[in-house]
This record gives sequence, C-alpha cells and structure tokens, in this order.
Amino acid sequence: MTSYLPYCPQQQMLLPQALQEWLPEGHLAYFISDAVDGLDLSAFHARYAGGGPRNQPFHPAMMVKVLLYAYATGVFSSRKIARKLHEDVAFRVLAADNFPAHRTLSDFRAVHLKELSELFVQVVRLAREMGLVKLGTVAIDGTKVKANASRHKAMSYGHMVKAEAELKRQIEALLNRAKAADDAERNEPELDVPAEIARREARLTAIAEARARLEQRQREADQARGRSDDDDRRPRGGDGKPKGGRYKRDFGVPEDKAQENFTDPDSRIMKRAGGGFDPSYNAQTAVDETAHIIVAAELTNNASDAGQLAGVLQAVRDNVEHRPRQALADTGYRSEQTFRELDGCGTELVVALGREGKRRLGFDRERNPHTAQMADKLESEAGKSAYRKRKWIAEPPNGWIKNVLGFRQFSLRGLERVKAEWKLVCMALNLRRMSTLRTA
Repeated sequence: MTSYLPYCPQQQMLLPQALQEWLPEGHLAYFISDAVDGLDLSAFHARYAGGGPRNQPFHPAMMVKVLLYAYATGVFSSRKIARKLHEDVAFRVLAADNFPAHRTLSDFRAVHLKELSELFVQVVRLAREMGLVKLGTVAIDGTKVKANASRHKAMSYGHMVKAEAELKRQIEALLNRAKAADDAERNEPELDVPAEIARREARLTAIAEARARLEQRQREADQARGRSDDDDRRPRGGDGKPKGGRYKRDFGVPEDKAQENFTDPDSRIMKRAGGGFDPSYNAQTAVDETAHIIVAAELTNNASDAGQLAGVLQAVRDNVEHRPRQALADTGYRSEQTFRELDGCGTELVVALGREGKRRLGFDRERNPHTAQMADKLESEAGKSAYRKRKWIAEPPNGWIKNVLGFRQFSLRGLERVKAEWKLVCMALNLRRMSTLRTA
C-alpha cells in the first residue's frame, strides 16, 4: 500500500507553538520587525503620553511593522491589511495576534503620517550603516503616479463658466417656482424644491471654489512671467514700457482647457505613459548606485521635472548628511538656472541636453554658459561613460514600485498627505531591498 506522510487536519496542538516558528529564517517580516525595533519611535509614543491606564491603543511598534510590511508586499488598502491580519501568517507574526480593524489602521496612518515619513530618513541612514549607501553616484528620476481622484470628477475652466451660469439660472427658476401659488403648483410634477435648490447650490459652490483656485494659480503664473493686473494685455520690457504684441488672455484668466479636479484639488492633469491624461503627482527619487537604495523621495504637483534637481539633491544632503560625488539626470532636468544654482555645490552634475538617440537641443552658448559646459562634458568619454549608468541606476526602483509592489495610485489625497505616503512607499521598498541584500 502507498504510504503517505501523516496528515491529520483535525489534530489539535497539545502545546501552543511560538509565533517565531511559523516563518522560515530570513523572512522579510523578521527583517522589518528587527529594523523597526532599532528605529526611534518616540514621536509615535508622544501622541499617547498621559493617556492613562484606561486608554489602551495598539502598540505603535506593532502598527508600524504591519504598515511597512503591507506596503513592502503590495498591500495598501486598510481593509485588505485588516483581512491579511487574519489570513496571512507573516501579518499575524508581526501583529502578535493583534487584530486592529481597518478603521484603526487607516486612522493610525492618517494621524501619524508625519512621523511615518520621518522614519524614511532613519531607514536611509540604517542602509548606510549596513554599507548599502556610498553616495558616490546617485541618479535622479521622476515618475507620474495617479492621484486618488477620478478624471471624470474634473472640469475645465471654460465649462465651469458655462456651468455656473446654468446653475444660477436653474436656482433662480426653482426659487420662482417655490414662490408660486399653490394652484400653479398643482399641475407640476412632484418635486422637493428645497432639496433641489440645496443640491444645485452645493454644486455651484464647488465649481466657484474650483474656479477661484484656477484663477489664483493663473495669477501667480502670470506674475512669475512679469505680468500685472493693469498691463492691458500688452507685454512690457524691463523698463516697464510696452513691447510689441499682445497677450491672448487677461491677467489671471486661465485658458478654457485648464482643468481642476473636485476630488483632489491638489492633483494636476498629467500625461501618462502609453498615452492619455490622468490627475496625478510627479514623484521624484534619488537612487544610490551601490545597492539601488532610494536616498531621497520627494513629490510635487508640477508635471515638469525642470527645477526639481536642486531640491532633490538638498534632500539627499539632509537625509544622509553628505553630498553625493556625482548626480545623473535625464534631459527633463535641463535648466540653465539650475546649472547656475548648483555650480560649485560639491556634486558633479551630468544632465542630458536631449533625449537619448535624438539630436541634442540647440542653445546659445554665450547666453547659456553652464549649458555649454554640460554639452562639452557630455561629448567627453568620461561624461558619456557616466551618463550611460543613469538608466541602470534610476529606473529600476520606479519599476519595482509600480510593477513589483503594484503601487500605481495613491490611497490618500492632498499634496502634503501624498508626499508622506510616497516616502512610506519608498521606505518599504528600501527595507525589502535591504532584506534581500542582507541574505544574499
């Protein structure tokens, strides 16, 4: 007869097993647990200080471990995390058989966003202590990540103007109808007039607020271009005298196609890979060459990478307390002003002046001396050799975030909250990478 290994699904355990025996040695959950135990969580504990014996929240260390492991394994929804605490052995080991509800997990993440984002710096410094960050060469890259907002919940400025006029007309008609005599209403269909007025007024208010935000941004953009509210659409030179030509729009008036999203007003319409547009954010990463550890994770709602280079390099300096020897970036970061600001900063810049495989963009060497120096560097063998490493260093982490972790859309809304969530994602990826390299 065939002999099988014992299989007794109804067998009860005579003695309880240790949770630490449920996972194999070297598991990611163990590494994250040990890493969090070595971090400074005093900022988390400070929120609960003075709560007394009756206030018994879940331990912050346990909550941080569960959240980091969840993000490191591609689980971002608080409901899914709560389900994993019952179904997944690694989650149960980290939670030590605690079962916070999804609302508790969501609230903890929301309340401690600042503290969670600050842990990113501690993890980067831990990676440096492990010898995984050398800051010889870093590569900077940007990637568009979809906001937690539907593109169907957006409206263009031109449509806002029309919708406002139509809603005002409808509200006026409803008010007139409400004032009509009872006899006149008898022949009208049943309609809750106050509710209809309130619904339209709420919509009108939302559109007016969105329109005001668009106009404010346009005023700021026009002022940055040197315009003023009394320029009469006439461009003016440095001496204040009118020049030739005319502006197409009045000061502070956006283009008709300019859009605003009602779900997440801080998001912006950005082009996505493969075509099309989505409400998104522009996430920036600085990646160290040694082990592909993300040493800076910044985010903006400006679709352009131009002007971001200085801020990302400063973030690297703040996080690791040291400047990288060399920084690589693609042509999206090209800017004469940026080159001038970073001249002599202690970091050698190698920034492309055109897309790979295509002719470099033309420029005036006399008016753009720093760009001319960069062009000469890129023509040298040393510059070519350095820039060849950019794609190999910068792009894998963004690919891992989107395709391995599956993080393609933020769970939170609002610029500051999304900035913190981006750091949380990058920190989780760093821990996953550090665990792999430690056991390799």
